[in-house]
Amino acid sequence: MRVLITGNLGYVGPAVVRQLRQSRPDAILHGFDTGYFAHCLTGTVRLPERDLDAQLFGDVRSPPPGLLEGYDAVVQLAAISNDPMGNSFEAVTLDINQGTTVSLAEAAAAAGVSHFVFASSCSVYGVAEGGARREEDPLNPVTAYARSKIGAERALAAIGGGGGGGMTVTCLRFATACGMSDRLRLDLVLNDFVASALASGRLTVLSDGSPWRPLIDTADMARAIDWAIDRPRAAGGPCLSVNVGSDERNYQVRDLAAAVAAALPGTEVSINTAAPVDSRSYKVDFALWRHLAPAHQPRVTLAQSIAELIEGLSRMGFADAEFRGSQMMRLKVLEAHMAAGRLDRTLRWQAPAAGIEAPPEQPPLAMAAGGRG
Repeated sequence: MRVLITGNLGYVGPAVVRQLRQSRPDAILHGFDTGYFAHCLTGTVRLPERDLDAQLFGDVRSPPPGLLEGYDAVVQLAAISNDPMGNSFEAVTLDINQGTTVSLAEAAAAAGVSHFVFASSCSVYGVAEGGARREEDPLNPVTAYARSKIGAERALAAIGGGGGGGMTVTCLRFATACGMSDRLRLDLVLNDFVASALASGRLTVLSDGSPWRPLIDTADMARAIDWAIDRPRAAGGPCLSVNVGSDERNYQVRDLAAAVAAALPGTEVSINTAAPVDSRSYKVDFALWRHLAPAHQPRVTLAQSIAELIEGLSRMGFADAEFRGSQMMRLKVLEAHMAAGRLDRTLRWQAPAAGIEAPPEQPPLAMAAGGRG
């Protein structure tokens, strides 16, 4: 089996590569990424791309001709990946997350790829009062990021629904990501809480603590992708959108803060009870995921995610109380690239300044360290 993972040099990519290499030791795995965050390694002495057969660099908006030829599955992780970045780069978010995802899927179908996997998001439910949201319930995306995800899903339905030359399309609506990574992000709610508690002995909940969030560890996201790359059509049809997570991992934000404080005794928790209502609050129903993929259900508990974050950050000697200005906040990385003239406002690489080497736009295939050809 030959698999291309776009956007693999981010937060979730290392877990996906690790999972696929472990579960499919004979598979040919390639990565394709523009390299915004390639340097943001955390807590590892081993380059996660060693588990790839090859790493390519390039912009998914302008892939080299023939990029998708010869693959059995394409996993589309490449995205402007959160609300702060989506707010700062709304047009680019829609271009990459939606427009480019659709063009990649069309090219994949034309190239004879059998499975296309899209990392979508439960954020498409936005503000959802009442019961847990199921896949057929109304959507209410309130951010550019969420709108781009559902826009892509709707367009992908036509490709997988008969116009895609037999390609099976799977849109995985992931719960909010959390957990340790070889390229850790701290701009995620649970990760932020753990980092804040470790660095300052205090964590602050900016909302009143009542919003609901479903959580999923990166390791469980990777296991879901492993299922999707050769999903039988009988399990969901030619184009499937499915919530990925578990019912018991729907949490209110204040409960997440309490769990972190319990894992780190002495942590002071401050909740802004006077805050206005958060515009993103949703519980999610994961019954369809349980039915379709019983062997790929989430295994990592909240306590385990917290413990692994504590262990990983402690191993790094993490003590940065000002981490929200660091490279573990993805928006800050993009801003630093732009300030140095490496990226323009459309987030395209510019000609490198003296002494600075930017990833080339469309290089030839580059062998990853330890790659097998």
